[in-house]
Amino acid sequence: VAVKKVSLGKQPEKELILNELLVVMNNKHPNIVNYLDSYLVGDKLWIIMEYMDGGPLSRVIKEVRLAEGEMAAICRE
Repeated sequence: VAVKKVSLGKQPEKELILNELLVVMNNKHPNIVNYLDSYLVGDKLWIIMEYMDGGPLSRVIKEVRLAEGEMAAICRE
């Protein structure tokens, strides 16, 4: 598993985090990392997800240059 720790005290728009959590809780798809559970630990929200090799998507987006066709294929999937 992977644990995403979100500091709620530092989040100006907590509603966005809760909306994201509701979306991943209610949607399962083989091409999307699956949500398993979540816990409130102090002022942090721990989101437990399926582990995927390759690290977080945010790092991939920053480090990898994709051609327009590659981006379109990823979005389609």
